[in-house]
Amino acid sequence: MTKKQMRLAILFAVLLIGLSATWTDDRPKGSPSGTEAEFTFLRLVYSGQGWRGSSWAVDYPKADLQFLYGLRKLTDFGFVNVENRALGILESEIFSYPFIYAVEVGNMHLSDEEAAQLREYLLRGGFLVVDDFHGQYEWQSFYRQIKKVFPEYEPMDLPISHPVFHCYYDIQKLIQVPGLQYVYSGRTWEKGGHKARYMGVQDDTGRLMIMINHNVDLGDAWEWAEQEVYPRKFANLAFQLGINYIVYSMTH
Repeated sequence: MTKKQMRLAILFAVLLIGLSATWTDDRPKGSPSGTEAEFTFLRLVYSGQGWRGSSWAVDYPKADLQFLYGLRKLTDFGFVNVENRALGILESEIFSYPFIYAVEVGNMHLSDEEAAQLREYLLRGGFLVVDDFHGQYEWQSFYRQIKKVFPEYEPMDLPISHPVFHCYYDIQKLIQVPGLQYVYSGRTWEKGGHKARYMGVQDDTGRLMIMINHNVDLGDAWEWAEQEVYPRKFANLAFQLGINYIVYSMTH
């Protein structure tokens, strides 16, 4: 093992300390090519305005890769692709993936064509998780975009009894998961977003199509989980929620 590999192994070991699961096989499961993978972590590339056009890439790719490591270790999936991917909304390949993750969606701007494609993807069984946007201004901006996709459906706060919180980990309490700014500010909130809201958009059958993490930053928690200064209670919940979202997307 090279020095670099050893450092990475130590980093990942620290990352997973405290997560409420154990395993006996230390060999990571996964398909490097993705050809046999049950699951590939896909990040959504969306359009924005001006400098906001790159907001989709916040925390990328470290957050995605560290989450994938935890997913492989803490679930019994036969194959999890060791490589993450990023695709634009209009790429036809998007329909090959059951799960998409998007960040900073307060800066997202959908064309009519993109909204139509995202609508079709979700109605055909796809699952979208949005994360890391805060405050009333960013909420209103996201709300306008999501209403382009689903004018007939309203985002709703999800009760703790919802299956998405119990399909793998049995989560009994939801707290605000802050970004790295918590380490130096002591605040769990940003941009006036004092209250964490775990929300969703459901279809006519009750299937959750969009999981909304508002005033929450799971991506930062995944990205900085190995840092001792980042509180473990936030990292633990972030991984548990992320894994539950994946399991839900694969089983509903």
